[in-house]
Amino acid sequence: MKRIVVALGGNALGNSPEEQMQKVKHTAKPIVDLIAEGNEVIVAHGNGPQVGMINLAMDTASNSEAKTAKMPFPECGAMSQGYIGYHLQNAIREELINRGMNKPVATIITQVIVDKNDAAFENPTKPIGAFYTKEEAEKMSSERGETFKEDAGRGYRRVVPSPLPIDIAEKETIQALIDANQVVITVGGGGIPVYEDGNKLVGVPAVIDKDFASSKLAEIVDADYLIILTAVEKVAVNFGKENEEWLSELSMSQAEQYIKEGHFAAGSMLPKVKAAMAFAQSKEGRKALITSLEKAADGIQGKTGTIIVK
Repeated sequence: MKRIVVALGGNALGNSPEEQMQKVKHTAKPIVDLIAEGNEVIVAHGNGPQVGMINLAMDTASNSEAKTAKMPFPECGAMSQGYIGYHLQNAIREELINRGMNKPVATIITQVIVDKNDAAFENPTKPIGAFYTKEEAEKMSSERGETFKEDAGRGYRRVVPSPLPIDIAEKETIQALIDANQVVITVGGGGIPVYEDGNKLVGVPAVIDKDFASSKLAEIVDADYLIILTAVEKVAVNFGKENEEWLSELSMSQAEQYIKEGHFAAGSMLPKVKAAMAFAQSKEGRKALITSLEKAADGIQGKTGTIIVK
């Protein structure tokens, strides 16, 4: 039996509640495949489109005639964890029951602790929410004190910091549920970013990369495997070029060299490779696997995917 943290990518979830409810039924099947093989599985997931949608809806409502109270960004993150978890846990539960497996599934609203002095707070980079014109962005920046940046020629979007995770506030609860043989869904969207202020946990308007949060989670629960799921079956160098090469295994030195050479895109494969490296280096014998959702079980058996080892 292996203890596995599965980090679901955006392709495993939809862009609307209706689409997501359908997609998670497909997502549940390979997750339950891993459970059926006798593995302990802990599920993490992203929330980029979902938290942006919630934030935009709340902002729109607060500026409408209804004058709904403005919702802080950490609370929007908590909302996204709740409704994504609701869909995921029901889909996994149904798939387990369909296979005659009696195993509870639970979602934990998870706070992930960051350093309030993290350099990321000085340079917000994570885009969220809708696109605006330059004039609209400048007006909102002046009125609200938020940061907006131009996004690939499509307009201006609000950007928030993306600090690194250093601990998980609910780690004892997560561990207790794992020990009770339950499937746990946690660190959704990278977790709600908080910093410690005495006995208080203070939420901050930021987005923790879900791959780094999943890596930290896997380290804390002493997982054997971290599986980072993406749209492709393996990691590639020279991606999309004539000399494209798909990689079955990556050593630390190879990964560092490929990163230095700029083979992995900052917004997609780079954080996955870095998160995989962090977990694989954290303890002897740990392995990280980057592959597609459909190939997760084959990847654990060494048939496909990219394995990152110490």
